[in-house]
Amino acid sequence: MLLAALLVIGGNHLYDPAVLLLVLITFGHALLGFLDDFIKAEKKRNLGLTARQKLLGQLILSIVFCFGCVEYLGLPTSISIPFIDTDISIGAFYYPFVVLVVVGASNAVNLTDGLDGLAAGCCIIAFGAYALFCYWSGMPDLTAFALIIAGCCAGFLVYNYHPAKIFMGDTGSLALGGAIAGIAVITRTELLLVFLGLIFVVEALSVILQVTSFQLTGKRIFKMSPIHHHFELCGWNEVRVVWTFWLVELFVAGGTLFLLF
Repeated sequence: MLLAALLVIGGNHLYDPAVLLLVLITFGHALLGFLDDFIKAEKKRNLGLTARQKLLGQLILSIVFCFGCVEYLGLPTSISIPFIDTDISIGAFYYPFVVLVVVGASNAVNLTDGLDGLAAGCCIIAFGAYALFCYWSGMPDLTAFALIIAGCCAGFLVYNYHPAKIFMGDTGSLALGGAIAGIAVITRTELLLVFLGLIFVVEALSVILQVTSFQLTGKRIFKMSPIHHHFELCGWNEVRVVWTFWLVELFVAGGTLFLLF
């Protein structure tokens, strides 16, 4: 999936600095995920990289990416508020903000990758939505990048749909999360990502709420987290969960674009 994306990007001579930064953040996360997957396979254990090692890698990639966006793309150190066309300057806090967006998105997609086709299908919708946004905003190279990733996810979904024949692992999920976060930062739509990638946000929040609730009260909010497993334990079969989440993602992403444009 990722090799196909790289070949199409190179074959179409998409060498715009913004695209090159997206390639950096995407394949940097892919390498991090590959190390995690390789250690799991080689050592034959459930855990690959430690949580601290993985977070350190994500932090380094996020900081380098943010530096490139500010110094080479000239992005302002401000947050764009969607729907009301307002900017809020945050100065030096822009770096921590971008780190939060990138680390959060990459981990959120990773958490979503728990059922056959769930992450791939949601990524097709999210990247497709960003492709439309970039096209309407006059960003042809970013439009092409988003469409390429969406297309690769679609090709992958053919083999990843239930019953899955192949899995993307951390190599794919971290890369896709890094890619969508990168597009959000470069297009200055970080807050809009909450809507265009709603399922990823909900999956991550379900884990945060579950852990927080159990540590503070000893009680669990969900039968199991991430939330797709909660619905499975409620009696939904895997295909029903996946299709429901796809439709929610499609409805919210489509509705958001409609309100914007």
